[in-house]
Amino acid sequence: MGEGDEGYGEWQELVGAALLGTDRRRGGGPAGSAEALLDAAAVHAVRRRAGLRPAPALPRPEPAPRDPRPAPPEAAGRRLAQLLAGRSGPVNGGGRRGSAPDLTELLPQWLSAAARHGYRAPDALVPALLDAARARTDLRPQALALAGTRGLWLARMNPDWRFALRGGAGGGELPDVTDRSAVERLWEEGLFAERVALLGAVRAHEPAAAPRLLSTTWASERAEDRLMFLDSLRAGLSLEDEAFLEAALGDRSRNVRATAAELLSALPQSALAQRMAERALACVGPEGVTPPAECDAGMLRDGVVKRPPAGRGERAWWLGQLVEAAPLSCWRERFGGLGPAELVALPVASAEGWTEELHAAWCRAAVRQRDPEWSRALLGPASAPPAAGPGTASLAERARLLETLPDEERAAWVAEFIRAHGLSEAFQLLGVCLVPWAGELGRAVVDALDIAREAGSYPWSFSGVMGLAERCLDPVEAGRLEALTAAAEEPPDAAPGAAAYWAEAFQRLVATLRLRATMQAELAPA
Repeated sequence: MGEGDEGYGEWQELVGAALLGTDRRRGGGPAGSAEALLDAAAVHAVRRRAGLRPAPALPRPEPAPRDPRPAPPEAAGRRLAQLLAGRSGPVNGGGRRGSAPDLTELLPQWLSAAARHGYRAPDALVPALLDAARARTDLRPQALALAGTRGLWLARMNPDWRFALRGGAGGGELPDVTDRSAVERLWEEGLFAERVALLGAVRAHEPAAAPRLLSTTWASERAEDRLMFLDSLRAGLSLEDEAFLEAALGDRSRNVRATAAELLSALPQSALAQRMAERALACVGPEGVTPPAECDAGMLRDGVVKRPPAGRGERAWWLGQLVEAAPLSCWRERFGGLGPAELVALPVASAEGWTEELHAAWCRAAVRQRDPEWSRALLGPASAPPAAGPGTASLAERARLLETLPDEERAAWVAEFIRAHGLSEAFQLLGVCLVPWAGELGRAVVDALDIAREAGSYPWSFSGVMGLAERCLDPVEAGRLEALTAAAEEPPDAAPGAAAYWAEAFQRLVATLRLRATMQAELAPA
Protein backbone atom coordinates (compact mmCIF):
# COMPACT_ATOMS: atom_id res chain seq x y z
CA MET A 1 0.00 0.00 0.00
CA GLY A 2 1.61 3.25 -1.09
CA GLU A 3 1.33 6.51 0.79
CA GLY A 4 -0.21 9.16 -1.50
CA ASP A 5 -0.33 12.93 -1.40
CA GLU A 6 -2.93 12.88 1.38
CA GLY A 7 -0.66 10.86 3.66
CA TYR A 8 2.26 13.14 2.86
CA GLY A 9 0.14 16.19 3.74
CA GLU A 10 -0.81 14.70 7.08
CA TRP A 11 2.83 13.99 7.87
CA GLN A 12 3.73 17.60 7.11
CA GLU A 13 0.93 18.72 9.45
CA LEU A 14 2.45 16.60 12.20
CA VAL A 15 5.90 18.07 11.55
CA GLY A 16 4.49 21.58 11.70
CA ALA A 17 2.70 20.88 14.98
CA ALA A 18 5.86 19.46 16.50
CA LEU A 19 7.91 22.49 15.46
CA LEU A 20 5.40 25.14 16.52
CA GLY A 21 3.97 23.36 19.55
CA THR A 22 0.51 21.85 19.81
CA ASP A 23 -0.77 24.83 21.78
CA ARG A 24 0.27 27.29 19.04
CA ARG A 25 -0.91 25.29 16.05
CA ARG A 26 -4.13 26.88 14.85
CA GLY A 27 -7.07 24.48 15.13
CA GLY A 28 -4.94 21.85 16.84
CA GLY A 29 -4.21 20.11 13.54
CA PRO A 30 -4.51 16.34 13.44
CA ALA A 31 -3.41 16.10 17.06
CA GLY A 32 -4.67 18.37 19.79
CA SER A 33 -2.17 17.41 22.50
CA ALA A 34 1.43 16.31 22.83
CA GLU A 35 0.37 12.73 23.61
CA ALA A 36 -1.95 12.60 20.60
CA LEU A 37 0.78 14.12 18.42
CA LEU A 38 3.24 11.39 19.39
CA ASP A 39 0.64 8.66 18.83
CA ALA A 40 -0.18 10.02 15.38
CA ALA A 41 3.53 10.32 14.52
CA ALA A 42 4.09 6.68 15.50
CA VAL A 43 1.24 5.55 13.23
CA HIS A 44 2.44 7.60 10.28
CA ALA A 45 6.05 6.47 10.79
CA VAL A 46 4.95 2.88 10.37
CA ARG A 47 2.90 3.81 7.29
CA ARG A 48 5.85 5.64 5.74
CA ARG A 49 8.18 2.69 6.28
CA ALA A 50 5.76 0.02 5.13
CA GLY A 51 4.05 1.97 2.36
CA LEU A 52 6.97 2.44 -0.03
CA ARG A 53 6.00 2.01 -3.66
CA PRO A 54 7.75 -0.84 -5.46
CA ALA A 55 10.49 0.29 -7.82
CA PRO A 56 12.63 -1.42 -10.46
CA ALA A 57 15.71 -3.12 -9.06
CA LEU A 58 18.97 -1.27 -9.53
CA PRO A 59 21.63 -2.84 -11.72
CA ARG A 60 23.79 -5.33 -9.90
CA PRO A 61 27.15 -3.70 -9.03
CA GLU A 62 30.33 -4.95 -10.57
CA PRO A 63 32.36 -7.20 -8.27
CA ALA A 64 35.02 -5.53 -6.12
CA PRO A 65 38.49 -5.42 -7.68
CA ARG A 66 40.69 -8.27 -6.54
CA ASP A 67 43.14 -7.50 -3.75
CA PRO A 68 46.17 -9.78 -4.20
CA ARG A 69 47.46 -9.28 -0.65
CA PRO A 70 46.97 -12.18 1.79
CA ALA A 71 44.53 -12.00 4.68
CA PRO A 72 46.11 -12.06 8.16
CA PRO A 73 46.27 -15.32 10.11
CA GLU A 74 42.97 -16.40 11.68
CA ALA A 75 44.02 -15.49 15.24
CA ALA A 76 45.09 -12.03 14.09
CA GLY A 77 41.76 -11.55 12.35
CA ARG A 78 39.90 -12.39 15.55
CA ARG A 79 42.11 -9.88 17.39
CA LEU A 80 41.24 -7.18 14.86
CA ALA A 81 37.54 -7.86 15.41
CA GLN A 82 38.08 -7.46 19.15
CA LEU A 83 39.99 -4.21 18.72
CA LEU A 84 37.38 -2.78 16.35
CA ALA A 85 34.69 -3.57 18.90
CA GLY A 86 36.71 -1.47 21.35
CA ARG A 87 36.11 -3.76 24.31
CA SER A 88 38.22 -2.51 27.19
CA GLY A 89 38.41 -3.06 30.90
CA PRO A 90 35.93 -1.24 33.12
CA VAL A 91 36.67 2.25 34.38
CA ASN A 92 36.87 2.36 38.17
CA GLY A 93 35.33 5.00 40.35
CA GLY A 94 36.94 8.42 40.28
CA GLY A 95 37.82 8.13 36.62
CA ARG A 96 40.51 5.49 37.10
CA ARG A 97 40.99 3.25 34.09
CA GLY A 98 41.45 -0.05 35.88
CA SER A 99 44.15 -2.61 35.18
CA ALA A 100 42.87 -4.00 31.85
CA PRO A 101 44.47 -2.81 28.55
CA ASP A 102 42.70 -0.14 26.55
CA LEU A 103 42.06 -1.96 23.29
CA THR A 104 41.06 1.14 21.33
CA GLU A 105 44.58 2.50 21.81
CA LEU A 106 46.11 -0.70 20.44
CA LEU A 107 44.20 -0.63 17.15
CA PRO A 108 46.68 1.75 15.42
CA GLN A 109 49.54 -0.59 16.36
CA TRP A 110 47.73 -3.61 14.95
CA LEU A 111 47.12 -1.72 11.70
CA SER A 112 50.77 -0.66 11.45
CA ALA A 113 52.03 -4.19 12.05
CA ALA A 114 49.58 -5.61 9.51
CA ALA A 115 50.82 -3.09 6.94
CA ARG A 116 54.44 -4.12 7.56
CA HIS A 117 53.46 -7.73 6.86
CA GLY A 118 51.60 -6.73 3.68
CA TYR A 119 48.18 -8.00 4.78
CA ARG A 120 44.76 -6.88 3.62
CA ALA A 121 41.73 -6.60 5.89
CA PRO A 122 39.60 -9.75 6.33
CA ASP A 123 36.62 -9.28 4.01
CA ALA A 124 34.01 -9.51 6.76
CA LEU A 125 35.73 -6.78 8.80
CA VAL A 126 36.03 -4.14 6.06
CA PRO A 127 32.71 -2.43 7.01
CA ALA A 128 33.71 -2.22 10.69
CA LEU A 129 37.13 -0.92 9.65
CA LEU A 130 35.54 1.83 7.57
CA ASP A 131 33.24 2.73 10.49
CA ALA A 132 36.27 3.01 12.77
CA ALA A 133 38.06 5.21 10.24
CA ARG A 134 34.99 7.41 9.98
CA ALA A 135 34.92 7.92 13.75
CA ARG A 136 38.70 8.40 14.17
CA THR A 137 40.54 10.50 11.62
CA ASP A 138 43.89 9.37 13.09
CA LEU A 139 43.14 5.85 11.85
CA ARG A 140 42.19 6.75 8.31
CA PRO A 141 45.49 6.40 6.41
CA GLN A 142 46.27 2.99 7.90
CA ALA A 143 42.67 1.75 7.88
CA LEU A 144 42.11 2.71 4.23
CA ALA A 145 45.40 1.11 3.23
CA LEU A 146 44.36 -2.12 4.94
CA ALA A 147 40.83 -1.98 3.46
CA GLY A 148 42.36 -1.56 0.01
CA THR A 149 40.33 -1.76 -3.19
CA ARG A 150 37.43 -3.54 -1.48
CA GLY A 151 37.11 -0.69 1.01
CA LEU A 152 36.99 1.90 -1.77
CA TRP A 153 34.50 -0.23 -3.67
CA LEU A 154 32.21 -0.30 -0.61
CA ALA A 155 32.69 3.42 0.03
CA ARG A 156 31.18 4.23 -3.36
CA MET A 157 27.92 2.58 -2.21
CA ASN A 158 27.57 4.09 1.27
CA PRO A 159 27.47 7.87 1.79
CA ASP A 160 28.77 7.43 5.34
CA TRP A 161 32.06 6.16 3.93
CA ARG A 162 32.55 8.72 1.19
CA PHE A 163 35.47 10.19 3.14
CA ALA A 164 37.47 7.20 1.91
CA LEU A 165 37.16 8.41 -1.68
CA ARG A 166 38.81 11.72 -0.78
CA GLY A 167 41.90 9.96 0.47
CA GLY A 168 42.33 7.23 -2.09
CA ALA A 169 42.11 6.77 -5.81
CA GLY A 170 38.36 7.47 -5.88
CA GLY A 171 37.45 3.81 -5.77
CA GLY A 172 39.31 2.84 -8.91
CA GLU A 173 42.80 1.76 -9.88
CA LEU A 174 45.39 4.25 -11.04
CA PRO A 175 46.87 3.89 -14.51
CA ASP A 176 50.43 2.79 -15.06
CA VAL A 177 52.46 5.96 -14.46
CA THR A 178 54.57 5.15 -17.51
CA ASP A 179 51.46 5.36 -19.72
CA ARG A 180 51.59 9.06 -20.51
CA SER A 181 48.26 9.28 -22.31
CA ALA A 182 46.40 7.47 -19.51
CA VAL A 183 48.04 9.68 -16.89
CA GLU A 184 47.15 12.86 -18.77
CA ARG A 185 43.57 11.70 -19.30
CA LEU A 186 43.00 10.94 -15.60
CA TRP A 187 44.72 14.18 -14.60
CA GLU A 188 42.40 16.22 -16.78
CA GLU A 189 39.17 14.28 -16.20
CA GLY A 190 39.50 12.54 -12.83
CA LEU A 191 37.97 13.35 -9.47
CA PHE A 192 40.06 15.36 -7.03
CA ALA A 193 40.93 12.28 -4.93
CA GLU A 194 42.01 10.41 -8.06
CA ARG A 195 44.21 13.32 -9.12
CA VAL A 196 45.85 13.59 -5.68
CA ALA A 197 46.61 9.86 -5.70
CA LEU A 198 47.88 10.07 -9.28
CA LEU A 199 50.18 13.00 -8.48
CA GLY A 200 51.64 11.06 -5.55
CA ALA A 201 52.23 8.01 -7.73
CA VAL A 202 53.90 10.10 -10.43
CA ARG A 203 56.06 11.81 -7.81
CA ALA A 204 57.18 8.49 -6.36
CA HIS A 205 58.08 7.13 -9.82
CA GLU A 206 59.79 10.21 -11.25
CA PRO A 207 59.96 13.28 -8.94
CA ALA A 208 60.59 15.77 -11.75
CA ALA A 209 57.47 14.61 -13.62
CA ALA A 210 55.12 15.84 -10.86
CA PRO A 211 55.67 19.60 -11.39
CA ARG A 212 55.50 19.07 -15.14
CA LEU A 213 52.11 17.43 -14.73
CA LEU A 214 50.97 20.18 -12.37
CA SER A 215 51.96 22.92 -14.80
CA THR A 216 49.59 21.62 -17.50
CA THR A 217 46.50 22.65 -15.50
CA TRP A 218 47.92 24.95 -12.81
CA ALA A 219 46.32 28.17 -14.05
CA SER A 220 42.81 26.70 -13.99
CA GLU A 221 42.99 24.96 -10.59
CA ARG A 222 41.15 26.28 -7.51
CA ALA A 223 43.34 27.96 -4.87
CA GLU A 224 42.70 25.29 -2.25
CA ASP A 225 43.54 22.57 -4.76
CA ARG A 226 46.73 24.34 -5.83
CA LEU A 227 47.78 24.44 -2.18
CA MET A 228 47.20 20.70 -1.70
CA PHE A 229 48.99 19.83 -4.93
CA LEU A 230 51.92 22.06 -3.98
CA ASP A 231 52.15 20.44 -0.56
CA SER A 232 52.58 17.06 -2.25
CA LEU A 233 55.96 18.23 -3.59
CA ARG A 234 57.48 18.00 -0.09
CA ALA A 235 58.19 14.34 -0.77
CA GLY A 236 61.22 14.12 -3.05
CA LEU A 237 61.83 17.89 -3.01
CA SER A 238 64.88 18.86 -5.07
CA LEU A 239 66.34 21.65 -7.19
CA GLU A 240 64.46 20.21 -10.16
CA ASP A 241 61.33 21.71 -8.57
CA GLU A 242 62.83 25.20 -8.32
CA ALA A 243 61.52 26.67 -11.57
CA PHE A 244 57.96 25.61 -10.80
CA LEU A 245 58.15 26.88 -7.21
CA GLU A 246 59.69 30.21 -8.29
CA ALA A 247 56.74 30.73 -10.61
CA ALA A 248 54.37 29.91 -7.74
CA LEU A 249 55.84 32.83 -5.76
CA GLY A 250 53.68 35.04 -7.98
CA ASP A 251 50.51 33.05 -7.35
CA ARG A 252 47.32 34.97 -6.60
CA SER A 253 46.79 32.96 -3.38
CA ARG A 254 48.76 34.11 -0.33
CA ASN A 255 48.84 30.57 1.12
CA VAL A 256 50.21 29.16 -2.12
CA ARG A 257 52.91 31.86 -2.22
CA ALA A 258 53.88 31.16 1.40
CA THR A 259 54.12 27.40 0.81
CA ALA A 260 56.22 27.87 -2.32
CA ALA A 261 58.60 30.14 -0.40
CA GLU A 262 58.87 27.62 2.44
CA LEU A 263 59.71 24.80 0.05
CA LEU A 264 62.31 26.88 -1.75
CA SER A 265 63.97 27.89 1.52
CA ALA A 266 64.33 24.18 2.34
CA LEU A 267 66.60 23.98 -0.73
CA PRO A 268 69.80 25.81 0.36
CA GLN A 269 71.03 26.09 -3.25
CA SER A 270 67.86 27.71 -4.55
CA ALA A 271 67.84 31.32 -5.75
CA LEU A 272 65.32 32.26 -3.07
CA ALA A 273 67.53 30.82 -0.33
CA GLN A 274 70.47 32.82 -1.68
CA ARG A 275 68.38 36.01 -1.72
CA MET A 276 67.35 35.38 1.86
CA ALA A 277 70.97 34.71 2.82
CA GLU A 278 72.02 38.06 1.39
CA ARG A 279 69.34 39.83 3.42
CA ALA A 280 70.08 37.89 6.62
CA LEU A 281 73.84 38.42 6.38
CA ALA A 282 73.24 42.16 6.08
CA CYS A 283 71.42 42.03 9.41
CA VAL A 284 73.61 39.65 11.48
CA GLY A 285 77.39 39.64 11.74
CA PRO A 286 80.33 39.71 14.17
CA GLU A 287 79.66 43.37 14.83
CA GLY A 288 76.11 42.74 16.06
CA VAL A 289 72.50 42.51 14.92
CA THR A 290 70.64 45.16 12.93
CA PRO A 291 67.14 44.03 11.99
CA PRO A 292 65.61 45.19 8.68
CA ALA A 293 64.10 48.67 8.72
CA GLU A 294 61.28 47.79 6.32
CA CYS A 295 59.60 44.89 4.55
CA ASP A 296 60.07 45.73 0.88
CA ALA A 297 58.38 44.28 -2.20
CA GLY A 298 61.16 41.75 -2.76
CA MET A 299 60.83 40.39 0.76
CA LEU A 300 57.07 40.13 0.34
CA ARG A 301 57.44 38.19 -2.91
CA ASP A 302 59.89 35.80 -1.24
CA GLY A 303 57.36 34.87 1.42
CA VAL A 304 58.07 37.29 4.26
CA VAL A 305 54.85 38.05 6.12
CA LYS A 306 54.68 41.78 6.83
CA ARG A 307 52.22 41.95 9.73
CA PRO A 308 53.54 40.39 12.95
CA PRO A 309 51.37 38.46 15.40
CA ALA A 310 50.13 40.23 18.51
CA GLY A 311 52.91 41.05 20.93
CA ARG A 312 55.74 40.87 18.39
CA GLY A 313 57.67 43.83 17.06
CA GLU A 314 57.78 44.28 13.29
CA ARG A 315 61.56 44.35 12.93
CA ALA A 316 62.09 41.30 15.13
CA TRP A 317 59.38 39.46 13.15
CA TRP A 318 61.03 40.27 9.83
CA LEU A 319 64.52 39.36 11.11
CA GLY A 320 63.33 35.95 12.30
CA GLN A 321 61.83 35.15 8.90
CA LEU A 322 65.00 36.15 7.03
CA VAL A 323 67.29 34.06 9.25
CA GLU A 324 64.90 31.11 9.17
CA ALA A 325 64.89 31.02 5.36
CA ALA A 326 68.64 31.58 4.87
CA PRO A 327 70.88 28.54 4.27
CA LEU A 328 72.62 27.62 7.51
CA SER A 329 75.86 27.19 5.58
CA CYS A 330 76.10 30.94 5.00
CA TRP A 331 76.94 31.69 8.65
CA ARG A 332 80.26 29.84 8.71
CA GLU A 333 81.91 32.22 6.25
CA ARG A 334 80.23 35.29 7.81
CA PHE A 335 81.79 34.43 11.18
CA GLY A 336 85.26 33.42 10.04
CA GLY A 337 84.81 29.67 9.69
CA LEU A 338 83.15 28.97 13.03
CA GLY A 339 81.00 25.83 13.27
CA PRO A 340 77.42 25.64 14.54
CA ALA A 341 78.30 24.92 18.20
CA GLU A 342 80.73 27.88 18.29
CA LEU A 343 78.24 30.16 16.54
CA VAL A 344 75.47 29.32 18.97
CA ALA A 345 77.78 30.08 21.91
CA LEU A 346 78.77 33.52 20.59
CA PRO A 347 77.58 36.53 22.63
CA VAL A 348 77.26 38.61 19.46
CA ALA A 349 73.53 39.24 19.85
CA SER A 350 73.29 39.31 23.63
CA ALA A 351 74.09 42.99 24.11
CA GLU A 352 71.17 44.09 21.96
CA GLY A 353 68.86 41.40 23.35
CA TRP A 354 68.54 39.57 20.04
CA THR A 355 69.94 36.22 21.18
CA GLU A 356 66.60 34.54 21.76
CA GLU A 357 65.20 35.76 18.42
CA LEU A 358 68.30 34.67 16.50
CA HIS A 359 68.51 31.23 18.13
CA ALA A 360 64.80 30.56 17.62
CA ALA A 361 65.18 31.38 13.92
CA TRP A 362 68.22 29.09 13.65
CA CYS A 363 66.14 26.33 15.27
CA ARG A 364 63.42 26.71 12.65
CA ALA A 365 66.05 26.74 9.90
CA ALA A 366 67.68 23.56 11.23
CA VAL A 367 64.30 21.81 11.23
CA ARG A 368 63.36 23.05 7.77
CA GLN A 369 66.74 22.18 6.25
CA ARG A 370 67.02 18.89 8.20
CA ASP A 371 70.51 19.79 9.43
CA PRO A 372 71.61 17.43 12.25
CA GLU A 373 74.85 19.32 13.04
CA TRP A 374 72.98 22.55 13.73
CA SER A 375 70.30 20.64 15.63
CA ARG A 376 72.93 19.16 17.97
CA ALA A 377 74.39 22.59 18.64
CA LEU A 378 71.01 24.14 19.34
CA LEU A 379 69.85 21.26 21.53
CA GLY A 380 72.94 21.35 23.72
CA PRO A 381 73.60 18.70 26.37
CA ALA A 382 70.53 16.77 27.42
CA SER A 383 71.62 17.03 31.05
CA ALA A 384 71.51 20.84 31.01
CA PRO A 385 68.40 22.46 32.57
CA PRO A 386 65.71 22.91 29.88
CA ALA A 387 65.64 26.68 30.35
CA ALA A 388 69.42 26.90 29.91
CA GLY A 389 69.65 25.25 26.49
CA PRO A 390 71.70 27.25 23.97
CA GLY A 391 69.00 27.25 21.31
CA THR A 392 65.59 27.32 22.92
CA ALA A 393 63.80 26.62 26.16
CA SER A 394 60.76 25.31 24.27
CA LEU A 395 60.34 21.55 24.57
CA ALA A 396 58.18 21.57 21.44
CA GLU A 397 61.05 23.17 19.50
CA ARG A 398 63.50 20.67 20.97
CA ALA A 399 61.26 17.82 19.85
CA ARG A 400 61.34 19.15 16.29
CA LEU A 401 65.13 19.47 16.42
CA LEU A 402 65.41 15.89 17.67
CA GLU A 403 63.50 14.66 14.61
CA THR A 404 66.45 15.67 12.41
CA LEU A 405 68.81 13.32 14.28
CA PRO A 406 69.30 9.59 13.57
CA ASP A 407 66.95 7.33 15.52
CA GLU A 408 69.58 5.90 17.89
CA GLU A 409 71.09 9.30 18.69
CA ARG A 410 67.62 10.75 19.29
CA ALA A 411 66.73 7.94 21.72
CA ALA A 412 70.04 8.31 23.57
CA TRP A 413 69.55 12.08 23.97
CA VAL A 414 66.03 11.65 25.37
CA ALA A 415 67.20 8.87 27.71
CA GLU A 416 69.86 11.18 29.12
CA PHE A 417 67.28 13.95 29.44
CA ILE A 418 64.96 11.65 31.44
CA ARG A 419 67.77 10.54 33.75
CA ALA A 420 68.63 14.17 34.45
CA HIS A 421 65.16 15.72 34.66
CA GLY A 422 62.64 12.89 35.08
CA LEU A 423 59.55 12.22 33.03
CA SER A 424 57.41 15.26 33.78
CA GLU A 425 59.25 17.37 31.16
CA ALA A 426 59.85 14.57 28.65
CA PHE A 427 56.39 13.83 27.24
CA GLN A 428 56.84 15.76 23.97
CA LEU A 429 60.37 14.47 23.53
CA LEU A 430 59.26 10.84 23.91
CA GLY A 431 56.66 11.40 21.21
CA VAL A 432 59.34 11.75 18.50
CA CYS A 433 61.31 8.64 19.47
CA LEU A 434 61.23 5.49 17.37
CA VAL A 435 58.76 2.89 18.64
CA PRO A 436 59.19 0.56 20.41
CA TRP A 437 61.33 2.25 23.05
CA ALA A 438 64.07 -0.28 23.55
CA GLY A 439 67.48 -0.51 25.14
CA GLU A 440 68.73 2.62 26.91
CA LEU A 441 65.54 4.63 26.37
CA GLY A 442 63.24 1.85 27.59
CA ARG A 443 65.34 1.38 30.73
CA ALA A 444 65.36 5.12 31.39
CA VAL A 445 61.56 5.32 31.20
CA VAL A 446 61.03 2.30 33.47
CA ASP A 447 63.58 3.58 36.01
CA ALA A 448 62.01 7.06 36.05
CA LEU A 449 58.53 5.60 36.64
CA ASP A 450 59.90 3.49 39.50
CA ILE A 451 61.58 6.54 41.04
CA ALA A 452 58.34 8.53 40.83
CA ARG A 453 56.44 5.66 42.47
CA GLU A 454 58.96 5.26 45.31
CA ALA A 455 58.94 9.00 45.94
CA GLY A 456 55.18 8.99 46.39
CA SER A 457 54.82 11.51 43.57
CA TYR A 458 51.33 12.69 42.67
CA PRO A 459 50.47 9.74 40.39
CA TRP A 460 47.80 11.30 38.22
CA SER A 461 50.32 13.75 36.76
CA PHE A 462 52.02 10.74 35.12
CA SER A 463 48.90 9.39 33.42
CA GLY A 464 49.91 10.80 30.03
CA VAL A 465 53.37 9.22 30.18
CA MET A 466 51.84 5.94 31.38
CA GLY A 467 49.46 5.91 28.41
CA LEU A 468 52.34 6.63 26.06
CA ALA A 469 54.43 3.87 27.66
CA GLU A 470 51.60 1.36 27.13
CA ARG A 471 51.75 2.05 23.39
CA CYS A 472 55.49 2.58 22.96
CA LEU A 473 57.58 0.59 25.44
CA ASP A 474 59.20 -2.54 24.09
CA PRO A 475 57.16 -5.53 25.32
CA VAL A 476 60.37 -7.12 26.63
CA GLU A 477 60.24 -4.59 29.48
CA ALA A 478 57.18 -6.37 30.95
CA GLY A 479 59.41 -8.66 33.00
CA ARG A 480 61.23 -5.75 34.68
CA LEU A 481 57.90 -4.08 35.46
CA GLU A 482 56.30 -7.14 37.06
CA ALA A 483 57.85 -6.35 40.46
CA LEU A 484 56.14 -2.94 40.46
CA THR A 485 52.58 -4.25 40.11
CA ALA A 486 52.14 -4.95 43.83
CA ALA A 487 50.85 -2.14 46.03
CA ALA A 488 53.69 -0.73 48.11
CA GLU A 489 53.46 1.03 51.44
CA GLU A 490 52.72 4.70 50.95
CA PRO A 491 55.38 7.20 52.05
CA PRO A 492 54.15 9.54 54.81
CA ASP A 493 53.99 12.57 52.50
CA ALA A 494 52.49 10.73 49.49
CA ALA A 495 49.17 11.70 47.93
CA PRO A 496 46.27 9.67 49.42
CA GLY A 497 45.71 6.49 47.45
CA ALA A 498 48.89 6.95 45.43
CA ALA A 499 50.26 3.47 46.14
CA ALA A 500 47.09 1.76 44.93
CA TYR A 501 47.00 3.94 41.82
CA TRP A 502 50.62 3.18 40.95
CA ALA A 503 50.06 -0.56 41.43
CA GLU A 504 46.99 -0.46 39.18
CA ALA A 505 48.80 1.60 36.55
CA PHE A 506 51.75 -0.81 36.47
CA GLN A 507 49.38 -3.79 36.27
CA ARG A 508 47.72 -2.22 33.22
CA LEU A 509 51.10 -1.39 31.70
CA VAL A 510 52.36 -4.98 32.09
CA ALA A 511 49.10 -6.44 30.76
CA THR A 512 49.22 -4.11 27.75
CA LEU A 513 52.84 -4.94 26.94
CA ARG A 514 52.08 -8.65 27.07
CA LEU A 515 49.02 -8.21 24.87
CA ARG A 516 51.15 -6.31 22.35
CA ALA A 517 53.63 -9.19 22.33
CA THR A 518 50.76 -11.60 21.69
CA MET A 519 49.46 -9.41 18.86
CA GLN A 520 52.88 -9.43 17.21
CA ALA A 521 53.05 -13.21 17.44
CA GLU A 522 49.56 -13.58 15.99
CA LEU A 523 50.44 -11.37 13.02
CA ALA A 524 53.64 -13.23 12.21
CA PRO A 525 53.26 -15.30 9.03
CA ALA A 526 52.99 -19.03 9.59
